[in-house]
Amino acid sequence: MDRIIKRVDFPKIMQPQALKVCAYTRVSSGKDAMLHSLSAQVSHYSEMIQSHIGWAYCGVYSDEALTGTKSDREGFQQMLTDCRAGKIDMVITKSISRFARNTVTLLETVRELKNLGIDVFFEEQNIRTMSADGELMLTILASYAQEESRSVSENQKWRVKRNFEAGIPWNGRMLGYRMQEGKYCIIPEEAELVRRIYREFLDGMGRNRIAARLNEEGIQPTRYGEEWHPQTIAKILRNYAYTGNLLLQRFFCESHITKKMVPNIGQKAMYHAVGTHEAIIPLAEWKAAQEEMIRRAERHCSKPPAQPSFFYTGRIQCAKCGKNFRRKTTAARIVWICATLNTKGKKYCASKQIPEATLDELVLQVTNDPCSIEKIIADDGNTLHFHFFGGTVVTRTWTDRSRAESWTPEMKEKARQQSLARRRQKS
Repeated sequence: MDRIIKRVDFPKIMQPQALKVCAYTRVSSGKDAMLHSLSAQVSHYSEMIQSHIGWAYCGVYSDEALTGTKSDREGFQQMLTDCRAGKIDMVITKSISRFARNTVTLLETVRELKNLGIDVFFEEQNIRTMSADGELMLTILASYAQEESRSVSENQKWRVKRNFEAGIPWNGRMLGYRMQEGKYCIIPEEAELVRRIYREFLDGMGRNRIAARLNEEGIQPTRYGEEWHPQTIAKILRNYAYTGNLLLQRFFCESHITKKMVPNIGQKAMYHAVGTHEAIIPLAEWKAAQEEMIRRAERHCSKPPAQPSFFYTGRIQCAKCGKNFRRKTTAARIVWICATLNTKGKKYCASKQIPEATLDELVLQVTNDPCSIEKIIADDGNTLHFHFFGGTVVTRTWTDRSRAESWTPEMKEKARQQSLARRRQKS
């Protein structure tokens, strides 16, 4: 009898899918020690996640020198966007206060992530949000963190008030001075620059021209290498501290939650401190600058009519320079153009202007609800990236229309009449 041999294949054992894990870190101060701490946290969580069997490393999101009471932190928001896009299954963070000190923000975020099936692990409190008692514990501890934030804020306000009463400023950042032991000390080269700005302004030069000349000469307004702007010049011209005197508590913090600074129009006491530091600008010269600014403002007080608001205003962003696009009416058509390109030229931004009719056509292609579009990124190659609320991104390209196609019958007739007139003049 012949032997019969058959091959038997067993079903493959499905390997469990790796859990997509990320971490979130934050420091609330921009000091070197804090930034070093942030770097150490990033390294710690990177190693921790990558060394854990069954976890897939999805990065570490971080924010520097931002308060935990604010929900518009860049790193925090990017993490939420990636969570909504299904890129993350679990978030690890050091503590509740690092995640958010605002109880409402914390619970809203945790509940949203929970509905998406995403677990948040708070290492210090040993709380997992997907556990049965996770939300109860979070509510209690978040309230405590928020109260702690309020207490810290009140203590800080008390210290600021005591400083103001003693004629001591709270913030030491100012062109021309550096804060040393609670007092403004002159930086000679910067002080000379401040004097030059006042001198040129009082000699008749405008703020736009002063800023342009400083940029042309390659002079940096700060150690960070930013460009000069007319608003920067105006701020220097209005700064009373250059007279050697201080007007303290012109602004105050509205709330420890929002951290919004509001003008003091009588809600709190102001403090006028005379002769607190060496003056860069004589008081009489400073007053002359204020009078000159008022005089020029009155001379140009006729304001143009307010520009109407359009749907695309604030929604189109240039991928090259990051500036928003503006609406511009040309002889041929209405276009949207990068603000940098429009004001400074192609040397500073070589982006392309987009016909408004083209924008309208593309919007109708991607959505029936234009208000669902959060922003539009204008990129190279006539490419537009439509970012929707919720994290969805749709990309479309557009084709340049020829000049002939863009001309209306009225424009063609006008051009024909001008051509006939030129011929008659020659004959």
